Amino acid sequence: MNKDAIIKLVNEQLWPKTDADVPSFKAGDTITVSYKIVEGNKERIQSFRGVVIQIKGSGKTKMFTIRKISGGVGVERIFPLYSPHIEKIEVNKVGVVRRARIYYLRDLTGKKARIKEKRMTRTDK
Repeated sequence: MNKDAIIKLVNEQLWPKTDADVPSFKAGDTITVSYKIVEGNKERIQSFRGVVIQIKGSGKTKMFTIRKISGGVGVERIFPLYSPHIEKIEVNKVGVVRRARIYYLRDLTGKKARIKEKRMTRTDK
């Protein structure tokens, strides 16, 4: 077995998800990530809904950061895009932002922290 075949085999075993399994989203979109949590011998699904503030990396190591406000406190969580623990990703709203990394959202509160929503036309649906 040559080196390339071994690398391909390992990639298929570690990352069973493909680009077809992952919806396309960008910074500013509001998404819900259903994440499998294993505690001992029990498993449960936990949903995390928030605004994507950045997407970084490339290929199988791509990661994204989601921010939400919980109890008046900002909470950010970083997810690997191709993690086997992610059950599904739903895009709830498509936001309109002009930057790839919207860190300025961290300093804003209240109505200022809202992101414009892209209006859908009949052809977009």
